[in-house]
Amino acid sequence: MRRCLSGRDAESAGHGSATMCGICGIVSTTPIENGDRLLSTMADTMRHRGPDDNGIFLSPRRHVGLAHQRLAIVDLSPAGHQPMSDSSGHLTIVFNGEIYNHQDLRGELEGCGHSFRSRCDTEVILVAYREWGVDCLDRLNGMFAFALYDAEQNRVFVARDRAGEKPFFYFFGNGKFVFASELKALLADPALPRDLDVQSFDHYLAYGYVGGDRSMLRGIKKLPQGHAAIYDIENASLRVWRYWNLPASNPSAKYTADELLERTESLLADSIRRRLVADVPVSILLSGGVDSSLLVALAARHSSKLVKSFTARFTGHPRFDEGPYARIVAEHFETDHTELEVGPCEVPFLETLARQYDEPIADHAIVPTALISRLVSQHCKVVLGGDGGDELFGGYPQYNRVQIAEQLRRFAPVGVLDRIAEISRRLTPLGTRGRNFLVGLAGGLRESLVHNNLYFDRASRDDLSPLLGSRKSSFVRAEEALATHVEPALSALQQATRLDFRSLLVDDYLVKVDRATMLYSLEYRAPFLDHRLVEFAFRDLPDPFRATTWKRKILLRQLAGRHLPPSLDLTRKQGFTMPLGEWLKGDWGDFFTSVLAEADPNVFEPRAIQRLLKGQRRGRSNAHRVFALTMFELWRRQYGIRIPARLLFAGDS
Repeated sequence: MRRCLSGRDAESAGHGSATMCGICGIVSTTPIENGDRLLSTMADTMRHRGPDDNGIFLSPRRHVGLAHQRLAIVDLSPAGHQPMSDSSGHLTIVFNGEIYNHQDLRGELEGCGHSFRSRCDTEVILVAYREWGVDCLDRLNGMFAFALYDAEQNRVFVARDRAGEKPFFYFFGNGKFVFASELKALLADPALPRDLDVQSFDHYLAYGYVGGDRSMLRGIKKLPQGHAAIYDIENASLRVWRYWNLPASNPSAKYTADELLERTESLLADSIRRRLVADVPVSILLSGGVDSSLLVALAARHSSKLVKSFTARFTGHPRFDEGPYARIVAEHFETDHTELEVGPCEVPFLETLARQYDEPIADHAIVPTALISRLVSQHCKVVLGGDGGDELFGGYPQYNRVQIAEQLRRFAPVGVLDRIAEISRRLTPLGTRGRNFLVGLAGGLRESLVHNNLYFDRASRDDLSPLLGSRKSSFVRAEEALATHVEPALSALQQATRLDFRSLLVDDYLVKVDRATMLYSLEYRAPFLDHRLVEFAFRDLPDPFRATTWKRKILLRQLAGRHLPPSLDLTRKQGFTMPLGEWLKGDWGDFFTSVLAEADPNVFEPRAIQRLLKGQRRGRSNAHRVFALTMFELWRRQYGIRIPARLLFAGDS
């Protein structure tokens, strides 16, 4: 069955009571003043993350306060209420996410003599910590962010999942540790800072997101993917450590093509099966590309229920419209399929998104992602999507480009590529297609990697913003910060895919989908990010099965050939994006221009803004840059962010 809605219809259809699971807490060396009220206010900013239930915990001495907003997915009974304490009363947890192997762990823990009062995965974490301590993280298969108060040891143990699917912001200082799923919850505390972090601002202008463990605000950080921390209450000390990392590549591993295919299919099918388990309806975001189409194919094979699928369409813009391809898959597997016709949404919706994304994000796919999330939420509480497939299996065009650049470096005469890069940097205008590739030819592979997906290079950032152009202070620039994730001993492809897993995926794509789905109380699950599949792909999959200079996602396309209809074009790589350049010719363009005209000149140089807009009107590819600056300015206004009177850089944070 196929249904169609327009973007405006979806907007007017309503979105229920709000969005998904949210946690927050305050841990202090002194009693928390007005703890109940402050925790309630913090949690209320995230009601969209969990409209089904809420709760607050305060320790007897009022040194620890935890709050939770619940979206009930597994065990819908009151037994799943949070904050949740174990039977001893010494352990209390707030948890956001899903543990997909919780039933396996439950059986193992019962064999160790433990008993349970509920069916929910939250209690499994409590009991697993009781049995194995912080090493329980090694046994969890899932997406999660949690904080666990251990009254006996007078400490709070926090952790974030391996891929970084669930968010975790925190402030540490002045004898306090304050945390939340979303930055807006921390800002509910008037004592916390609202000052712009200039180094993070530089990273945003470079790549369109805030990377690493920093946030856009001074003094507020993010727990990185695969990390945990312990806050010792008595000593007011915080210890952060990495508990998981990508495995080392195993070039000596010898597998046949059939063995690699069988292993990939087995791991992906098991991951999908686990993520289909819920006490509420589950659906799939279907783009018509290889990743999401495989999810539909394997879900249809392994699920006894009719698969629901949803697609966003851009009718009239064939370069962006994946609707026809998604329909081929939906009809082949006889899914209950719904299409959403997406057009330029009303301006107030952009302001809503600027508020929902606590940090600005330049990825304009946040718009269709939010619209399709709103539609899906009217039918289901859980949706599966294909995030991670490109990073694991070599699906992005830049993976071809970095290998081409390496070949050029091997055969080009010494100094020629450096001269080409310098000429391109000086003479090629911003927004000219191919400019980043040419500029990245300077130096070695590192330069190619850090120039992938670059919005503004260093010179154009300095020209754009007085905050960055000043020479009064120094700080770590975005390219250098991103390069810390590069592993130079590996092949070009391995370096590129690992870099994207540690940066682009976690700080852009997973943020985009988390905030968009959570805005409408919809839980998003990514089967490709099962850590077993992640470890297999990065450890055992040879480069020729991932990408070459002219092919991409080689093994996964072979797997798709086994399961998907022959009429589906498996060589396409479209990406979930929208015709932003066309939309800027209408009302959006007028709105963006008016917003940027009123921007603080201490943040954006007016003449640089005018040059950018002029370049866009002349046909240069600047639409995404205009979007990036507009979303930053809308975000700054929404949250009343202070621009520092003096330049505050890395050493001040």
